[in-house]
Amino acid sequence: MTRTIVASASREIAIGFDQPFCVIGERINPTGRKKLAAEMVEGNFDTVIRDALEQVAAGATMLDVNAGVTAVNPNETEPSLLVRTLQIVQDLVDVPLSIDSSVTAAIEAALKVARGRPLVNSVTGEEEKLEAILPLCKKYDVPVVAISNDESGISQDPDVRFAVAKKIVERAADYGIKSHDIVVDPLVMPIGAVGSAGLQVFALVRRLREELKVNTTCGLSNISFGLPHRHGINAGFIPMVIGAGMTSAIMNPCRPQEMEAVRAANVLNGADENCYNWIKTYRDYKPLEGGAVGVPAPAAASSGSGRRGGRAARVGVGGAQE
Repeated sequence: MTRTIVASASREIAIGFDQPFCVIGERINPTGRKKLAAEMVEGNFDTVIRDALEQVAAGATMLDVNAGVTAVNPNETEPSLLVRTLQIVQDLVDVPLSIDSSVTAAIEAALKVARGRPLVNSVTGEEEKLEAILPLCKKYDVPVVAISNDESGISQDPDVRFAVAKKIVERAADYGIKSHDIVVDPLVMPIGAVGSAGLQVFALVRRLREELKVNTTCGLSNISFGLPHRHGINAGFIPMVIGAGMTSAIMNPCRPQEMEAVRAANVLNGADENCYNWIKTYRDYKPLEGGAVGVPAPAAASSGSGRRGGRAARVGVGGAQE
């Protein structure tokens, strides 16, 4: 059974076909968040701290950490800002982290200070990226998100995206990286622009699971981009893509409707034994007056294996802020 092991200094999580769905919190990302970007450049991490704590309380299994600000402080580069952000977050919470950057130097700088076994986000099928990122993953013994696009861009043909994913898995093997340490993002297209986007990703996830036997992820809210009431689409997409075999997603865990869909899928998939986490989260649940949805009490253990352990120490993947 394929399992991708990620860890903080004190907690180990398995992403896998037989595991609860892995919710990777997306909020620590200045993309599209001008206020957060300005704060981070100025050295103000109050929002980062609040987002980290709120996402874990809401049930995030992991947190994605991105410091790719658009306004650059001349006294600080992205590598140094990412390191500062990562250190603050890993001192604050005990969940595993995803190191998210398109800058190779930033990824390497973060890997040097990361505790446990973080997930690298990400590598594409571009030769330059493969040659830069895969050796780092081997050196630091960490798993990586593989995005299914290359020098030709993002193909509308699912077979081409599958071929790119297969290429990355094969190239990783050349570096001695096992397929269980590759988490493929098959790329979720906006359903409002590509009417077959849902069917495409369901078919791709099944192929990736059955033929390459890899875990999968996505930038979940990409599916609803451009549509009204996006959370309704997202919440409907979650159990369907989990049913197709997807094992993780970069998403906003602070959206109760979407987390409810994740928890329900875990129950129906048999990944929440005896419905324990569902009952723990919702046993005191009461709808609000007027038919509004009540917010359940936080249940940080709502997804993930929670085993102890670890070692001392861009389309489609995060950044979709709402």
